[in-house]
Amino acid sequence: MNIKLHIPQSLKKIAKEASMKHFLLSLVATTVSIILTFGTASFVDNRKKAAAKHEMVMMVLHDFNQTIALAEEADTALRKASQLQLQLSQHPERFDSLRFSFMPALIIAQKEFFETTEKIFSSSIETFSTIGNVNFVSEVSSFYSTRRKYQQIVLQKLKEDAEERHMVQSLKTLLDVSFPSYVYTNWVFLESMKQTRDVCMKMMGVSEKEMKAFSQKRTQKGNDAGYNSREQEMRDTWMKAEEQLEEARKNYLY
Repeated sequence: MNIKLHIPQSLKKIAKEASMKHFLLSLVATTVSIILTFGTASFVDNRKKAAAKHEMVMMVLHDFNQTIALAEEADTALRKASQLQLQLSQHPERFDSLRFSFMPALIIAQKEFFETTEKIFSSSIETFSTIGNVNFVSEVSSFYSTRRKYQQIVLQKLKEDAEERHMVQSLKTLLDVSFPSYVYTNWVFLESMKQTRDVCMKMMGVSEKEMKAFSQKRTQKGNDAGYNSREQEMRDTWMKAEEQLEEARKNYLY
């Protein structure tokens, strides 16, 4: 015998509402899960892009500072050489005692810039999309163009003068080199590169403090200082030995 249960309409309504509530909760949970998944992935991706952008900007600015440091070193050496040259123009008899003092200017002429960062910046299309600032990219390109001209017009030309003229072999060859012109040209390039560096730092919101910390981390300043100290010591020893040998050569006829 079949027994048919009578379910009140109120219970049917409650069951229907419970089922609908469960469905809505499941839908909301699924939606939230999707949003969290894609939202988190987007957040992480944006953080990675921001970090990559910051690292690239700091690397470029660090490269700028390395370039400027070399140009400042050249400025010091060239100014000293110019002063010595003026002294010799008035006291030519001091040539033998002063000619080795021109070595810092000749040594700086042998130096070249590391172009790794420039090549990464210039050759990768991803660099432009990563940085996302057309004005910054333009300023960086301008800086590297100026640096290439500086290498050619100042350092390379001074190197050629040193090698082709045998600059310190005689007073005449030494006085033929226009160190005042080198001083002025070096200063013009140095100021131009400094201005571009400062514009780029301001444009990308990089402070002097942050830049200094990054540069110290990259160059391991302590080790560099130790190397520079040893280099100066070796240079002084070499110059003193050359002076002694030159003095001894005067006592012999060849």
